[in-house]
Amino acid sequence: MANRDLIKKNLKNTLTETNFEGVSSIYKGKVRDMYEKNGNKVFVTTDRQSAFDRVLAAIPFKGAVLNQFSQFWFEQTKDIVANHMIAVPDPNVMVAKPVKIFPVEVVVRGYITGSTGTSAWVNYEKGERLFCGVQLPEGLKKNQKFAEPILTPTTKDDEHDEKISREEIISQGLVPQEKWEKIERFALAVFKRGQEIAAKKGFILVDTKYEFGEDAEGNIILADEVHTPDSSRYWVAATYEQRMAEGKEPENFDKEFLRLWFKDNCDPYNDPELPEAPDDLVEELSARYIDIYEKITGMTFEYNADEPIHERIQNNLNSYFNS
Repeated sequence: MANRDLIKKNLKNTLTETNFEGVSSIYKGKVRDMYEKNGNKVFVTTDRQSAFDRVLAAIPFKGAVLNQFSQFWFEQTKDIVANHMIAVPDPNVMVAKPVKIFPVEVVVRGYITGSTGTSAWVNYEKGERLFCGVQLPEGLKKNQKFAEPILTPTTKDDEHDEKISREEIISQGLVPQEKWEKIERFALAVFKRGQEIAAKKGFILVDTKYEFGEDAEGNIILADEVHTPDSSRYWVAATYEQRMAEGKEPENFDKEFLRLWFKDNCDPYNDPELPEAPDDLVEELSARYIDIYEKITGMTFEYNADEPIHERIQNNLNSYFNS
């Protein structure tokens, strides 16, 4: 279980802004900031918790959890498809080979669920049966398992992702057919591996999203993050069947409570300044990230809490690139 005392002690020792020497800054995303060094990418995963297109809070150890989650899954799936990971010189940092990312987000779903406009359940409930080119059967219930996982890609857009089919991807020239067919095989195989490992730990890997690209030699590469609780949905396996029978939502890794607090206490889309998230909610979310990491990977999370996080990362970057 997460060490609540260390979380409480490190409420302010978080990484929200990055500015490191010896590497060139090239991009700042919602959670990850990207740098470059010696032709390779340096991804720094911050503790930023975002929603409503803005940062809500800084969650202690979140960045380290997400980064090391991806490290674990890259290792577990590298026999299926090559990935961009070169090294992890710091809990929050991944050095990766340069990859040209395809302009399609690869979404794999094992269950029909969701609440957004691109989710399978919302569209199914509206009567849609041909979803991203996949023909869905009649009579499905929310949170029901598909006979086989389905691949439902979306476009990649800063404003709003749009559903797209394999036929449209190929006809629009977004990804050549031969490469898209490989991506489909890789994505389904990586998802199957993820489901198998999660099941052994008492979890259901419900759905996820992947980013694929190609390296300088044209090889298909798995990039970005893999099976993290930010890119994937997890349910508790032991109670799934009973809760389905009772018409209840499955038990899940839930970070929605922080988002709901902001909706109840401000207008998060329009207020120029947001209230500060309560410490107890921040601590709880940090603990949830750490707990699911430990349960699924089987590893003990190392808190690395003794020195300021920015200083620690800078020292580790210096040691890695100067060695």
